[in-house]
Amino acid sequence: MLLIPAIDLKDGKCVRLQQGDMKSSTTFGDDPAAMARRWIDAGARRLHLVDLNGAFAGKPVNEPAIKSILRAVGDEIPVQLGGGIRDLDTIERYLDDGISYVIIGTAAVKSPGFLKDACSAFGGHIIVGLDAKEGKVATDGWSKLTGHEVIDLAKKFEDYGVEAIIYTDIGRDGMLTGVNIDATVKLAQALSIPVIASGGLSDMADIEKLCAVESDGIEAVICGRSIYSGSLDFAAAQARADELGAG
Repeated sequence: MLLIPAIDLKDGKCVRLQQGDMKSSTTFGDDPAAMARRWIDAGARRLHLVDLNGAFAGKPVNEPAIKSILRAVGDEIPVQLGGGIRDLDTIERYLDDGISYVIIGTAAVKSPGFLKDACSAFGGHIIVGLDAKEGKVATDGWSKLTGHEVIDLAKKFEDYGVEAIIYTDIGRDGMLTGVNIDATVKLAQALSIPVIASGGLSDMADIEKLCAVESDGIEAVICGRSIYSGSLDFAAAQARADELGAG
């Protein structure tokens, strides 16, 4: 089980939101590159970046901060990025900058043709982020709930050739209430591509529960507020996940 630290960028700073609300953000650092180094030094094997301003603006906003992180990371580990990615030119630019995986969220739901084109043009580099509440997909920075079922959309996107699905339970994100294991397992069992769990990770017990269902197709979990607030020790958690995986 891969634990992926999240670095959420707002106005060039590292923040965390509660349930996607831009007005309830907590700043955890003014230096995104130093934050990236902190997690690499703690044993991170991949980083998850979100351009929060970009997600709401529909276009990249925090590119300077993203580039500073990429300079700090170099070729050490892969970096995945989401937020405001709505066209092929933006994907190409980010991949040229050194991003390994581009995460498409709202645009995948609203413009499936764009997602299909992205998978054709940049095969192996496209991940879809599906954010859901009670099984229904939300878009536009979680502000709009659609009528789409998560599993139906995920299957369609799997056929397009996406690398993985990041599944976030909106109701739990940033709340430290525990990952929605049942819904994540149900999705993973319906797909042959990997699922990355997201939203609500709280403590070591969550890591152990996720490791227990890794064989269902859940290969990673995104760590946000838990590792910033101290409720989860990242290095210890990744070591424990490795130990359980080896067992």
